[in-house]
Amino acid sequence: MAWAENLKKLGLELPPAPAPVAVYVPAVRSGNHVYTSGQLPFVNGQLTVTGKVGAEVSIEQAAEAARLCALNALAAVHDLVGLDNVVRIVKVVGFVASAPGFGDQPLVINGASEFLGEVFGDAGVHARSAVGTSELPKNTPVEVELIAEVR
Repeated sequence: MAWAENLKKLGLELPPAPAPVAVYVPAVRSGNHVYTSGQLPFVNGQLTVTGKVGAEVSIEQAAEAARLCALNALAAVHDLVGLDNVVRIVKVVGFVASAPGFGDQPLVINGASEFLGEVFGDAGVHARSAVGTSELPKNTPVEVELIAEVR
């Protein structure tokens, strides 16, 4: 359970899996992979920040939100199969609600990527996409989904 020790070192606890905000499930297993739905930066059912990155939201605030999204994605994986069964994080897709002219989406999604590396070490290193978009659900600045290989 190195992941649990690493979360503790980061001063974090794995939250309960976030409840869906529409018609979907938080995570689905297919074979040896778990696919999470896009996760928002909820803490105790509340968004931590809203707005567009490059306008109302700074890169630093958005990177922290991406980290929370990744934590919520891990909670969804844990709820389905248990994080002890994660072999590696395979892929991360991050969406960034971007103000016109904002082009540093990769810096925002680094918040999720660095966090996953801190939790899983080398098994947290993954392929990734960082996509800019004009709007995201509930006016959140960032949404993150991941694919995990599991035993």
